Amino acid sequence: MAFGKRIKLFRTMRGMKQRQVGEILGFNGAATEVRMAQYEAEAREPKAALVEQMASIFKVCPKAISVPEIDTYDGLMHTFFALEDMYGLKIAEIDGELCLHLDRTLNPDMNLLDLFELWHKQSMRLANGMITRQDYDEWRYNYPASQAALEQAAREKRRRDRAANSDE
Repeated sequence: MAFGKRIKLFRTMRGMKQRQVGEILGFNGAATEVRMAQYEAEAREPKAALVEQMASIFKVCPKAISVPEIDTYDGLMHTFFALEDMYGLKIAEIDGELCLHLDRTLNPDMNLLDLFELWHKQSMRLANGMITRQDYDEWRYNYPASQAALEQAAREKRRRDRAANSDE
Protein backbone atom coordinates (compact mmCIF):
# COMPACT_ATOMS: atom_id res chain seq x y z
CA MET A 1 0.00 0.00 0.00
CA ALA A 2 1.55 3.28 -1.06
CA PHE A 3 2.12 6.14 1.36
CA GLY A 4 -0.99 8.12 0.30
CA LYS A 5 -3.30 5.23 1.05
CA ARG A 6 -1.52 4.68 4.36
CA ILE A 7 -1.99 8.35 5.33
CA LYS A 8 -5.69 8.15 4.51
CA LEU A 9 -6.01 4.81 6.34
CA PHE A 10 -4.53 6.19 9.55
CA ARG A 11 -6.37 9.52 9.27
CA THR A 12 -9.74 7.81 8.90
CA MET A 13 -8.81 5.26 11.58
CA ARG A 14 -8.41 8.21 13.97
CA GLY A 15 -11.69 9.76 12.75
CA MET A 16 -9.97 12.89 11.48
CA LYS A 17 -10.73 15.13 8.50
CA GLN A 18 -8.03 16.28 6.10
CA ARG A 19 -8.52 19.85 7.34
CA GLN A 20 -7.89 18.80 10.98
CA VAL A 21 -4.65 17.02 10.13
CA GLY A 22 -3.51 19.88 7.90
CA GLU A 23 -4.15 22.45 10.63
CA ILE A 24 -2.24 20.42 13.22
CA LEU A 25 0.65 20.17 10.74
CA GLY A 26 0.62 23.97 10.40
CA PHE A 27 -0.85 24.35 6.91
CA ASN A 28 -2.88 27.55 6.59
CA GLY A 29 -6.00 28.64 4.74
CA ALA A 30 -7.12 26.88 1.58
CA ALA A 31 -3.84 24.96 1.44
CA THR A 32 -4.85 22.98 4.52
CA GLU A 33 -7.12 20.46 2.78
CA VAL A 34 -5.40 20.74 -0.60
CA ARG A 35 -2.01 19.66 0.78
CA MET A 36 -3.49 16.69 2.62
CA ALA A 37 -5.48 15.69 -0.49
CA GLN A 38 -2.27 15.90 -2.52
CA TYR A 39 -0.44 13.62 -0.08
CA GLU A 40 -3.29 11.12 -0.04
CA ALA A 41 -3.51 11.18 -3.86
CA GLU A 42 0.30 10.87 -3.99
CA ALA A 43 0.61 14.04 -6.07
CA ARG A 44 3.10 15.15 -3.40
CA GLU A 45 5.39 13.06 -1.23
CA PRO A 46 5.86 14.23 2.35
CA LYS A 47 9.41 14.77 3.56
CA ALA A 48 10.69 12.60 6.40
CA ALA A 49 10.09 15.29 9.03
CA LEU A 50 6.47 15.66 7.94
CA VAL A 51 6.00 11.88 8.00
CA GLU A 52 7.30 11.97 11.59
CA GLN A 53 4.74 14.65 12.48
CA MET A 54 1.91 12.70 10.82
CA ALA A 55 2.96 9.55 12.65
CA SER A 56 2.81 11.45 15.92
CA ILE A 57 -0.69 12.74 15.11
CA PHE A 58 -1.91 9.27 14.11
CA LYS A 59 -0.04 7.61 17.00
CA VAL A 60 1.78 5.18 14.69
CA CYS A 61 5.38 4.45 13.80
CA PRO A 62 6.68 6.60 10.90
CA LYS A 63 7.58 3.39 9.06
CA ALA A 64 3.89 2.48 9.07
CA ILE A 65 3.20 5.54 6.88
CA SER A 66 6.23 5.32 4.62
CA VAL A 67 6.28 2.81 1.83
CA PRO A 68 8.02 -0.01 3.68
CA GLU A 69 11.45 -1.19 2.67
CA ILE A 70 12.36 -4.82 3.20
CA ASP A 71 16.11 -4.50 3.73
CA THR A 72 15.53 -4.36 7.50
CA TYR A 73 13.39 -6.53 9.75
CA ASP A 74 11.42 -3.45 10.85
CA GLY A 75 10.72 -2.53 7.24
CA LEU A 76 9.76 -6.11 6.46
CA MET A 77 7.34 -6.19 9.41
CA HIS A 78 5.68 -2.99 8.19
CA THR A 79 5.44 -4.52 4.73
CA PHE A 80 3.57 -7.45 6.29
CA PHE A 81 1.31 -5.00 8.17
CA ALA A 82 0.56 -3.13 4.92
CA LEU A 83 -0.24 -6.46 3.23
CA GLU A 84 -2.57 -7.26 6.10
CA ASP A 85 -4.39 -3.95 5.63
CA MET A 86 -4.60 -4.13 1.86
CA TYR A 87 -4.96 -7.84 1.07
CA GLY A 88 -6.02 -9.56 4.27
CA LEU A 89 -2.69 -11.26 4.95
CA LYS A 90 -2.95 -12.92 8.37
CA ILE A 91 -0.56 -14.69 10.70
CA ALA A 92 -1.67 -17.83 12.49
CA GLU A 93 -0.28 -20.86 14.22
CA ILE A 94 -0.95 -24.05 12.28
CA ASP A 95 0.31 -27.37 13.59
CA GLY A 96 2.69 -25.55 15.93
CA GLU A 97 4.22 -23.38 13.19
CA LEU A 98 3.68 -19.71 12.49
CA CYS A 99 2.24 -19.29 9.01
CA LEU A 100 1.11 -16.41 6.83
CA HIS A 101 -2.17 -16.89 4.99
CA LEU A 102 -4.76 -14.86 3.11
CA ASP A 103 -8.15 -14.32 4.69
CA ARG A 104 -10.55 -15.46 1.95
CA THR A 105 -13.53 -13.98 3.79
CA LEU A 106 -12.31 -10.41 3.23
CA ASN A 107 -12.37 -10.65 -0.54
CA PRO A 108 -13.48 -13.99 -1.99
CA ASP A 109 -12.57 -12.91 -5.54
CA MET A 110 -9.09 -11.93 -4.40
CA ASN A 111 -6.66 -11.85 -7.32
CA LEU A 112 -3.69 -12.08 -4.94
CA LEU A 113 -4.86 -15.51 -3.80
CA ASP A 114 -4.86 -16.65 -7.43
CA LEU A 115 -1.34 -15.30 -7.85
CA PHE A 116 -0.19 -17.09 -4.69
CA GLU A 117 -1.66 -20.31 -6.05
CA LEU A 118 0.29 -19.85 -9.29
CA TRP A 119 3.46 -19.21 -7.29
CA HIS A 120 2.77 -22.29 -5.18
CA LYS A 121 2.33 -24.42 -8.32
CA GLN A 122 5.68 -23.26 -9.66
CA SER A 123 7.29 -23.90 -6.29
CA MET A 124 5.83 -27.42 -6.19
CA ARG A 125 7.04 -28.08 -9.73
CA LEU A 126 10.54 -27.21 -8.51
CA ALA A 127 10.17 -29.35 -5.37
CA ASN A 128 8.94 -32.31 -7.44
CA GLY A 129 11.80 -32.04 -9.95
CA MET A 130 9.52 -31.02 -12.83
CA ILE A 131 11.57 -27.85 -13.42
CA THR A 132 15.12 -26.84 -12.53
CA ARG A 133 16.09 -24.13 -10.06
CA GLN A 134 17.18 -22.08 -13.06
CA ASP A 135 13.70 -22.47 -14.63
CA TYR A 136 12.09 -21.46 -11.35
CA ASP A 137 14.35 -18.42 -10.95
CA GLU A 138 13.69 -17.47 -14.56
CA TRP A 139 9.94 -17.57 -13.84
CA ARG A 140 10.32 -15.47 -10.64
CA TYR A 141 12.68 -12.85 -11.98
CA ASN A 142 10.74 -12.33 -15.20
CA TYR A 143 7.36 -12.24 -13.51
CA PRO A 144 4.79 -11.18 -14.71
CA ALA A 145 5.94 -11.56 -18.32
CA SER A 146 6.82 -15.22 -17.74
CA GLN A 147 3.44 -15.76 -16.13
CA ALA A 148 1.19 -14.66 -18.99
CA ALA A 149 0.33 -18.17 -20.21
CA LEU A 150 -0.23 -19.47 -16.67
CA GLU A 151 -2.46 -16.49 -15.85
CA GLN A 152 -4.52 -17.12 -18.96
CA ALA A 153 -4.93 -20.76 -17.93
CA ALA A 154 -6.01 -19.67 -14.44
CA ARG A 155 -8.62 -17.28 -15.89
CA GLU A 156 -9.98 -20.06 -18.08
CA LYS A 157 -10.16 -22.39 -15.07
CA ARG A 158 -12.09 -19.79 -13.06
CA ARG A 159 -14.53 -19.34 -15.96
CA ARG A 160 -15.02 -23.11 -16.17
CA ASP A 161 -15.52 -23.33 -12.39
CA ARG A 162 -18.08 -20.52 -12.43
CA ALA A 163 -19.89 -22.15 -15.36
CA ALA A 164 -19.91 -25.51 -13.56
CA ASN A 165 -21.24 -23.85 -10.39
CA SER A 166 -24.00 -22.07 -12.28
CA ASP A 167 -25.10 -25.37 -13.86
CA GLU A 168 -25.68 -26.93 -10.42
